[in-house]
Amino acid sequence: MASATGIPSNVAAARGQSEEEPLLGSRGDASQMQGQPLYFNLWIGTAPIAQAGIWILAAIVWGAILSQKLIFFSAHPLLNSAGFLLAIQAALVLQPTHSLEQKRAGTLAHFLFHIFGASALTAGLIVIEMNKAGPGHAHFESAHARLGLTFYILVYIQAIVGFTQYYVPQLYGGVDQAKSVYKYHRMGGYIIATLGLATICAATWTDYNLGLAHIQHWAVIVASVLVLVGVVPRIRLSKFGL
Repeated sequence: MASATGIPSNVAAARGQSEEEPLLGSRGDASQMQGQPLYFNLWIGTAPIAQAGIWILAAIVWGAILSQKLIFFSAHPLLNSAGFLLAIQAALVLQPTHSLEQKRAGTLAHFLFHIFGASALTAGLIVIEMNKAGPGHAHFESAHARLGLTFYILVYIQAIVGFTQYYVPQLYGGVDQAKSVYKYHRMGGYIIATLGLATICAATWTDYNLGLAHIQHWAVIVASVLVLVGVVPRIRLSKFGL
């Protein structure tokens, strides 16, 4: 059976191409080759650019925080940057999958990355809330705080929807109905990732950073752009029904 590229579908699969992918890969898309280990997905296509961005971003945050005297608040940026790094890995490992077997393995890895990532993010949220529990601490006054609150809320909604879609599809009326929501889950993931990067960038304008950490705005912005440059070209429009 011929694919949309004009070559047999089994050959396309063996080469790591899905049926809707251009023969020359003009969209910059990346596909997991048949028999290729799942962890390769973290590095194929434009993933190295995303990896460079997210690891540089984490290194900037951790380097700045660990170079200062550690206080209770220090755990907030450390945990959040670690959690966000894992969230990006969750996206990268799942993006190139296209066969049923690959999707199943990719979904499990995606789930595990998010379990640890969301746990780190939740711990970071608890730290900041405990830190601001005392008198004299303003809540949600900065752009970073407001973006962060929105980010946390969307992360939890996304996690609930993603888990129930795959593991409890009867809540949506069956597997077919649950699958119809997948594209919104994927779209939401990219929006939330962009919001997370914006939240991290906004953190460089907080009093803590301006007074103590001294993380450069431009460095965080450049690293964030690298993450997007690496992730966005691997998006499959067909998974959105386009």
